Amino acid sequence: MAKRILIISSSPRRKGNSDTLCDEFMRGAIEAGHEVEKIFLRDKRIEYCTGCGTCSVHNKPCPQKDDATGVIDKMVAADAIVMATPVYFYTMSAQMKTLIDRCCSLYTKMSNKDFYFIATAAEEDKKLMERTIDTFQGFLDCLENPTIKGVVLCAGAWHVGEVKDNPAMSEAYEMGKGIR
Repeated sequence: MAKRILIISSSPRRKGNSDTLCDEFMRGAIEAGHEVEKIFLRDKRIEYCTGCGTCSVHNKPCPQKDDATGVIDKMVAADAIVMATPVYFYTMSAQMKTLIDRCCSLYTKMSNKDFYFIATAAEEDKKLMERTIDTFQGFLDCLENPTIKGVVLCAGAWHVGEVKDNPAMSEAYEMGKGIR
């Protein structure tokens, strides 16, 4: 049965390394017969959470008029969510963190989701990239029954295109192709 897959690319560079891995994941998932949509956060206007409590305390829609609600609605509707980020100072991009912070209004509706994470870094040591996955795990700890189905860590990719000769390309493709 085809799944609805949402890919969230938080690279500030179009066709950057993490965004390229998103495309490989998407290629595999489409070949496997799934419905896939990719959102490029750079193209969205998502403001910081102001902590006003409108959504979390008063159970009303977020008063901010930006693109966050549309993205979060797609996260709620998806069967599987791919979150991809370049690693900056050993954690996710500001674009990704800003989106996660805005999930406060609907995070309780993000139950039983499969998650896939993609991270790229100039750093050669993959172990140092695990902090980024730990930060994603902090988000998942707030959700009901999430499952991490796969992680691709691509070390040693800084400049645009350096990912193309990295084994992470085939890992991302196979991860997308292997969704059941």
